[in-house]
Amino acid sequence: MKRVLLKLSGEALAGDKKTGFDEPTVIGVAQQVKQLTEQGIQVGVVIGGGNFWRGRSSKNIERSKADQIGMLATVMNCLYVSEIFRSVGMKTLILTPFICGGFSEVYSFDRAQQALNEGTVVFFAGGTGHPYFSTDTATVLRAIEIDADVILLAKSIDGVYDSDPADNPEAKKYDEVTIDEVIEKKLGVVDMTASILCRENKMPMLVFGLQGENSIVNTVSGAFTGTRVTV
Repeated sequence: MKRVLLKLSGEALAGDKKTGFDEPTVIGVAQQVKQLTEQGIQVGVVIGGGNFWRGRSSKNIERSKADQIGMLATVMNCLYVSEIFRSVGMKTLILTPFICGGFSEVYSFDRAQQALNEGTVVFFAGGTGHPYFSTDTATVLRAIEIDADVILLAKSIDGVYDSDPADNPEAKKYDEVTIDEVIEKKLGVVDMTASILCRENKMPMLVFGLQGENSIVNTVSGAFTGTRVTV
């Protein structure tokens, strides 16, 4: 792999606290990503905002405004995680699809390409910049735009199951599944818009549990125990 897009769930970064950040978890992620960059792999990152806000769970706020709050949650996550990455010796850049003052640069394809080619880890914060589009969709969109080899989908569970393992102890884990099956069976790997984008642009995904030991490095190096989503 020469270039990957790493999607981190906000919940996974919160660890057992379920909200905010679990700093040892984030430092562990940073140390693993540093290993990838030292191997010459270019890394883009998208982070969900679920450790702070889930707009669709609010019944009292207009959806567009709720989604804007969610976008800002992803910016906060990227600001924090970017600084942890810097603390272990990496160069980082945060790009957003809207102006955030001095916090970030406005996204452009050329700026992202330049930074990635220079070995900088690029954080794509703020989703797509539009309501009704999730960070799943932003992940696939940015992966396609930067021509990533694969999406690394780091979640709080260790792969794709035929039903929710939290509700069904007999849930079956897939070692490999096609994106067509994900769509037809509504497996919920990513949302429907993101799934269709993957299918139409032939973007594969590797889905794994972030909490597994050395999970990111193992996924890239081939010692993979999650679910491969093929196209």
